This record gives sequence, C-alpha cells and structure tokens, in this order.
Amino acid sequence: MSDAALSHKAASNRAPTAGLMRRALDSDIFYSFRRSRLTMVAAAVTLLFFLLAIAAPLFAVQNPFDPAQLQLINSRIAPLWTADGQTPFLLGTDEQGRDVLSAILYGLRISLIVGILGVVFSGALGIGMGLIAGYFGGAIDALIMRIADVQLTFPAILIALLVNGVAKSLFGNRLEAMSMLGVLVLAIGLSFWVQYARTVRGSVMVEKNKDYVAAAQLIGLPAPVIMLRHVLPNTMGPILVIATINLALAIITEATLSFLGAGMPDTMPSLGTLIRIGNNYLFAGEWWIVAFPGIALAALILSINLLGDWLRDALNPKLR
Repeated sequence: MSDAALSHKAASNRAPTAGLMRRALDSDIFYSFRRSRLTMVAAAVTLLFFLLAIAAPLFAVQNPFDPAQLQLINSRIAPLWTADGQTPFLLGTDEQGRDVLSAILYGLRISLIVGILGVVFSGALGIGMGLIAGYFGGAIDALIMRIADVQLTFPAILIALLVNGVAKSLFGNRLEAMSMLGVLVLAIGLSFWVQYARTVRGSVMVEKNKDYVAAAQLIGLPAPVIMLRHVLPNTMGPILVIATINLALAIITEATLSFLGAGMPDTMPSLGTLIRIGNNYLFAGEWWIVAFPGIALAALILSINLLGDWLRDALNPKLR
C-alpha cells in the first residue's frame, strides 16, 4: 500500500474520533459544565484524588502496608511545620510510625477501590433486577419489588453490618485483608441495589410500550437482547446520576464500617480505619492522626456529591 493510501486511511480513522470529540464539546452537558465554576473545581478535586490514589507509590515516603518499613521510634511525630516536626513526615506519623500522608494516599486507594467495586456490583444487580421486573411484570415484578420494599425499611448501614457479621461468623479470623475487601464490596452492593432497580423498572415500564420495542419483538429478537441493546440505553441518564451519588455513599459506608471495626484491618487501612485509629489519640494531643484523614475523606465526598448534583441537573431537560 502506498504512503498516500496509508495517510488517507489514517485520516479516515481519525475523522470519527474528531467528530465525536466536537459533538461532545458542543453538547449541552459540556456547556453546563463550563458554566459552573463550582462543578469544575469539584471535578478537578475528584480527579486529583483519583490520580493521587493511582500514583500513591510515587508520592508516599513509605509503604504503610509494609511492616518492615515502619519504625516505632518514629511514632507520634507532629506535622513538619510544627516545632516538633521532622522530615520527611509532612503530616506527621501515627502510633505505629506510619507517615500520615503515605497512609492517606494508600488508604484513599482502598476506599476508592471498595467504593467503585461496590457501585459496579450494586449497579449490575439493581439494573438486572429492574430490567426483569419492568419488562416481564406480573408475579416476577411483584416479587422483586416486595423484596426491594422490605430492604428499604432497613438503613443501608444495617444491611452492610448484617452481611459483614454473617461473613465473619462463617469465616472468623480466617478473613485476610483482600478477603475483607471483597466482603465490604458485597455488603455495599447488597445495600444500594434497590435504587437502581426501582429507577430502571420505572423507565422500562415506559419504554417497553413504545414502537421500537414492539418492532424488535416483531422481528423475533429475544428478550435479553431487547432489554440490553434497546431498552437499557434509554435509561442510562438516571443510572449515571445514581451511580455518581452512590459512589460517595459507598465510600462513606465503607468508612463507617471501618470506623466501627467491621471494615479493613489496621494492617491495610482505608480512610475510615485511619480515622478510627486516630480517634483513639485525639484527646492525647495527637490531633493530626485523625484530622488529616478526616479532611481527605470529607473533601472527597463533597467533590463527588457536587458532581452528582450537577449531573442530575444537566441530564434533566426541564432544568436546562
């Protein structure tokens, strides 16, 4: 193939991407995003937290999950800018000699992993149940919705504590840190699937009576194909809003479980575990052990919630 043909082929491959980018930049959603400075700041803060979590080993002065790198002689050192501060511990150290900044970076990674996986699991479960309930209706719909109604009578944190307690009663002390992470994802997923199911069910009940669904049924497409390929894309707007807000709720739930001692262990702490550890030394004067993880958690939750509020308004045609 000649150089001219190769250049023409490369240009044709770039054209759809460039066109998609132009449409995205010209969309109402991006216009709404540019108009809101608060949303842009929230997006920047959220992106910064994700980047810090991904690149934690590059910025951390030690691996707080590695006991070999911890020295008790460095325990409870005050932040660097205070009179008792020492380098390289910018935010001080905790009772085990862990650098607080390093612990926050690695704990942030754990909190985000649990939150994202919990949202993915709850979303997949809730969307699946909502599609089935809304599309088939009848007894199946009644059964799924009654289960959802019963679960709504209990706070999400109680459901998570119940799942966590059952897992610990079955496996006891045999649960390792990674296994505990899986238990947290399962607990959070089972706590938040109802919102997806009810929202998707309502949207599906509206969409399934439209002509495009009748046409798909007429040509003999199976029900799973119709639900996933034709009905589901028309319900993605509310799902994205719920997923964004639930990410913040999932991170808070994980932090609450860890603070109560039912979450990640001290050897692999999340932000909630760090807050629980630091709370024991708050009245002893070592305020930095609990303050900085708490500030990081609050800033992360606030930025994600602000993004969720903006996305809800941006995807609502009545508010444009």
